[in-house]
Amino acid sequence: MLRFMFVGDSMTIGSAGEHTWRYRLWQHLRDSYGRPFTFVGPRETLHDQVTDAPTSYAYADPGFPRAHLAGWGEGWHHMTPLIGETVRSCRADVLLVSLGLIDLGFYTNAVQTAANARTFVANARAANPRVRTAVIPVLHNIRVDADETFAEQVAHFNELLVKTVTDLDDPRSPLLLVPPPVPWDFHTDTYDGTHPNESGEHRIAGAFAEALHEEWGLGGAYAASP
Repeated sequence: MLRFMFVGDSMTIGSAGEHTWRYRLWQHLRDSYGRPFTFVGPRETLHDQVTDAPTSYAYADPGFPRAHLAGWGEGWHHMTPLIGETVRSCRADVLLVSLGLIDLGFYTNAVQTAANARTFVANARAANPRVRTAVIPVLHNIRVDADETFAEQVAHFNELLVKTVTDLDDPRSPLLLVPPPVPWDFHTDTYDGTHPNESGEHRIAGAFAEALHEEWGLGGAYAASP
């Protein structure tokens, strides 16, 4: 059984009552993969925006497998120290990673964030030398339009992420750069300029699904419509 693990920030954990792009990808793999798979991770909750804590189990579909490693306000800075033991304990085979927005906004610059991404990959591989990792660049959000310095850091990090994937890709432990969804418009694909609405959930899930299908033969083409 193939064991997928989502690693992400607020865009991945989602909030109470949301489906999340994790759910959209689960629906896709359930319908197209054709083999046993599961989602793993040490966490199960959604973020509760009322209490501002990751305490909610109010998933829109209670039948969805909820395991993940995602957190509101967490980035490469937070996940890099956790990933080795988490991959080991959860026996993860495929990591689906969406990180960087929080790092660049609050913790590290582009160069430092890229260095954390490299350490993340090394730590994951130390725990499972055959782990596969698919990572998506930082998506355009409202702050990119409002803050020129932040926009420059996002652009620089995304360039460095391309180099990181090129440098570290290994046939024994593949590293895949997921092309950002096209189109992606934070005006219509998010509910607040950052966090995906239904359309955005499908676009992010579709980006991962297409990359997994085209590069690794996992699942089929993404059939759901935003």
